[in-house]
Amino acid sequence: MNSDLRYPIGEFAPSDAISPAERSYWIDQLRALPGQVRDAVAGLTDEQLDTPYRPGGWSVRQVVHHLADSHMNALLRIKLALTEDEPTIKPYEENLWAELVDSTAPAPEHSLKILDGVHARMALIFKHMKEDDWHRSFVHPVNGKTTLDRHLGLYAWHGRHHLAHITSLIRRMDW
Repeated sequence: MNSDLRYPIGEFAPSDAISPAERSYWIDQLRALPGQVRDAVAGLTDEQLDTPYRPGGWSVRQVVHHLADSHMNALLRIKLALTEDEPTIKPYEENLWAELVDSTAPAPEHSLKILDGVHARMALIFKHMKEDDWHRSFVHPVNGKTTLDRHLGLYAWHGRHHLAHITSLIRRMDW
């Protein structure tokens, strides 16, 4: 575990050559994430849910809702890359989305239900992709071209990254 509150598991650093075993491991991580987040936030009070994971950071509640927002976008990007030739995707303003009422008010369960479905669908698609599919890509207007290989690794990391924000706060606060 990293002592940097912003990157408690470190920054995403994919290998150049991604193996089938690594893909399988990442798919398993995607499958497990909704339950891990659900377990992490179970029993937290509203005050605890509204505590930022770091100074200037999002609250636990916002992190859970951000995961749903981000991973819904991730699923759509997978589907676009599999059905179009290098589509340019639309980015979104995650910090502004995190300030909307659907990220600051509702119980985490609303987004945990979304994560259940989104992660089941992502895992299903990834599990049934052919080797050539892993090299399909989309273009992010700022970040450039991303292959589905890298996208899988990024979102497996992204889930663990935000889960660690929550669990490290819980440990630090002794909740």
